[in-house]
Amino acid sequence: MPLTVTGPRKRATRYLITLLSGLLPIALGVVILHWQAERTLQLSTAQTAREAVRQFDLMLDNTYLAAQALLPLAGQPCDSGAQLALREQVTRRPFVRATTLSWKKNIYCTSLFGGNYESAVNPDDYVEGTLWLMNGNPVTPDTALLVYRLVDGDKAAFASIDGYHLTNALRLISRYAHLILQVGPNWLDAEGKVHDSQVPQFPVAHHHRVSSRYHYSVDAGMPAGEVWRYMEARYPALFSLLAFFGVLAGVLAHWLQKRSSAPTHELQRALGANEFIPYFQPVVRGDTRQWAGCEVLMRWQHPKEGLVRPDLFIPLAEHSGLIVPMTRSLLRQTAAQLAPHAERFSPGFHVGVNITARHCQDLALVDDCREFLAAFTPGQVTLVLELTERELIEPTDIASQLFDALHELGVMIAIDDFGTGHSSLGYLRNFNVDYLKIDQSFVAMIGADALSRHILDSIIELSGKLDLGIVAEGVETTEQCEYLAAHGVDFLQGYLFGRPLPCDEFIKSLSSH
Repeated sequence: MPLTVTGPRKRATRYLITLLSGLLPIALGVVILHWQAERTLQLSTAQTAREAVRQFDLMLDNTYLAAQALLPLAGQPCDSGAQLALREQVTRRPFVRATTLSWKKNIYCTSLFGGNYESAVNPDDYVEGTLWLMNGNPVTPDTALLVYRLVDGDKAAFASIDGYHLTNALRLISRYAHLILQVGPNWLDAEGKVHDSQVPQFPVAHHHRVSSRYHYSVDAGMPAGEVWRYMEARYPALFSLLAFFGVLAGVLAHWLQKRSSAPTHELQRALGANEFIPYFQPVVRGDTRQWAGCEVLMRWQHPKEGLVRPDLFIPLAEHSGLIVPMTRSLLRQTAAQLAPHAERFSPGFHVGVNITARHCQDLALVDDCREFLAAFTPGQVTLVLELTERELIEPTDIASQLFDALHELGVMIAIDDFGTGHSSLGYLRNFNVDYLKIDQSFVAMIGADALSRHILDSIIELSGKLDLGIVAEGVETTEQCEYLAAHGVDFLQGYLFGRPLPCDEFIKSLSSH
């Protein structure tokens, strides 16, 4: 019997349940899960704080370079040459919003007002004389601004970072943890507000990290009750399992051990019977809407139950390690089904396949991809492997060798559901990727939620700065399609263009597009 949400065993065992036999295993299990969840959240916030410091250091590196380039001009007249130099740094340096020159603690030339501007400088406003988190300036009052000051005697040059970039970083670095940027007595939250009160202490998994290069610190943590919310979101199956063991409580222990292994055996049986089959969902170009490729999705065609939902068997396949031979079978079936129709494809037709952390533990995937590409004329198709985030892919030497070998084959790498997992930015840093796939939750909020739209725009901007291709998933309306195309998204995917189809139906639809 395939995996289902509720098994047939509950009706047969609920008559055996007793309060005494059920409470002990459930209570012990909850304690263990609570400890595990708390430890996981601690590790997550520590990683979030490290990434935040890295991002803010990168921003401040640009302000330092801008100030360093402008410092020799301090004290010279605020003529057209100085003004041009100020504007040039704003244009050239990422994150830099404004630049300013001062002489003897008096600002006299700034890029904000097109040149001359008089204002006194109070060095005490700056932490260690270099950094000031201020709540706006005359141009943008009540808007956060991080100012970097570089001093040489009577000379000083300033470069500032707009609060938009700061708050975007606080929001995007982690989906779950709350982040705070502190500079001296002032601190900035993810809503873009600057406070001068005491920095709040997060009740859960609080982590404080100080930059080793600049005078600021980052606090990461989660609100009260987050451990239980995390357990509720991540451990529903384990809670069901605890209740199950509580009901059976030793009387059926031997039967439970045999029954718990049945799903894996069923997956092995289905793999041998070739019941895992490919379905194809079209991917279209954002500018022309022409079909440019497809994503290959695994489906389980069970002889009795029909099509089984992927969320009922993919997680177990990943946990048991069967996902590797299942993916190998999927690649072979895809090549066998698509190769006879390859002449209908435009050159470089993209074929996307999901991979997980299990695939990155050895180099066998390279041979699987080489075998897949050999079924097609060189250049006819482009294989795109999409990194899923259900399990974290560690940046090991094997993983690095794997991705290097895949790129040598011409295989491209994409990060799936970008913007939702805590590892997305880590993948950008550790792996050489080619595409970002925007999660459908952001696409669904186009026209409905301003915050999600800002995050979506930031992801699109990030892909452009990193010279990465970008794919938007879950496109279901014309409004979403037009918005994404207008913002330069390369490829679109969703029910608006087509649902996942078996090969014969997909090829027929391809002919009409």
